[in-house]
Amino acid sequence: MLRLGLLGLDHRTREVAVAAVRRGDRLVAAYGIPDGPASGITAPTVTTWEPLLDAAVCDAVIVGSDGWDDDRAQAVRTLVQAGQPLVLAQPLELSMLWAYELDMIRGDAHGVLVPCLPDRLHPFVARLQEVITAGLAGVGPIGAVESLHVERRLRDRSRSSVLAHLSRDADLIRVLAGDPAKLSTLGGPDPEAAWPTLAVGLTGPTQFPSRWQVVPAADDSLTIRLQGASGVVSVEAPDPPGTTWQWTHSDGRTETLACDRGAAILGVLDAALAASPGGADEGIAAATWNDAARAIELAETVPRSLAKGRSVDLHREEFSELGTFRGTMASLGCGLIMAALVVLVVGTFIAGLAKELGWGLAGSLIDAWPAIVLGVLGLFLLLQFLPWLAGLHAPERSDRPPGPT
Repeated sequence: MLRLGLLGLDHRTREVAVAAVRRGDRLVAAYGIPDGPASGITAPTVTTWEPLLDAAVCDAVIVGSDGWDDDRAQAVRTLVQAGQPLVLAQPLELSMLWAYELDMIRGDAHGVLVPCLPDRLHPFVARLQEVITAGLAGVGPIGAVESLHVERRLRDRSRSSVLAHLSRDADLIRVLAGDPAKLSTLGGPDPEAAWPTLAVGLTGPTQFPSRWQVVPAADDSLTIRLQGASGVVSVEAPDPPGTTWQWTHSDGRTETLACDRGAAILGVLDAALAASPGGADEGIAAATWNDAARAIELAETVPRSLAKGRSVDLHREEFSELGTFRGTMASLGCGLIMAALVVLVVGTFIAGLAKELGWGLAGSLIDAWPAIVLGVLGLFLLLQFLPWLAGLHAPERSDRPPGPT
């Protein structure tokens, strides 16, 4: 039996909390959730989030997105630094830098971060992956898969709602089609008015084309459609909790299957706390925080693509302290080269002027600019050994390779 704390709430993390109570876990402390019936959750409330840091009080903390602000962001950083296991709503903040910052803190504290991405664990997603794998082998109900179409039906089609749903649905696209190499958008001439009809294309050298599109609807839901050379299969996924998914075969037959999303995430948390592999029986691995961060990165790229009106290349980079250091050094190196060129021109001009005007001491100091530049560049080269001295190493890839496996 787990003792769980709550830091904020939303409808996805509420499912996790309800599933926890149903199986006998205890909600021991809650901060930043609506009182009483408004939240649908009964838990002792606390006036600050600091009690959630105490491992003697709770075994893990469920973090929701409603009411998210800078205070909550700092609370999450502190909880991760303390090594407190967390179940995190997706997305909390549409910033890949913030997400990767958490990942680096988690690496230092050896904590547990479980993103609330349960849809990939539905058995129908594993079956879709099997259809794709069979298509790659030239067999299967629809033959070789030619495209993936994901239709997101929404009541609220504002920018924040669209990007939040994309940051969740992008995880399913990555599971089925692999990591995209290029993202493109289709909207109206005004980027800020494009959200209600937004379409996002995702392509890559090793993946079939994928398309994610917003469609108006009275109720939120999702349709995943695989187009093959000889047929189509689709999955209807209603968003409200407790509903069933529907699979439509290429011959028109249908079948339904329910999946408790809250219980699925609790299973991932249990596996993480026990340091055992988490996932579904059919073989789909549970989402890691790195998966969540990459999905956020895809959503964060969309406004840039809309503003520029063109495709954006995506770089599958491992984010770590070493990677951050290398990126900083690369930027600093370019800056030093540009500065050296400026010093070359300006220094030569001022040195000549000083000699003409008889500035003896000033001229001698200015004449020393080559040695100063050489010293700065030498110091920059020595800085390259800092990762070796600090014992930083390139991380091993934990991601799956592109495409279904």
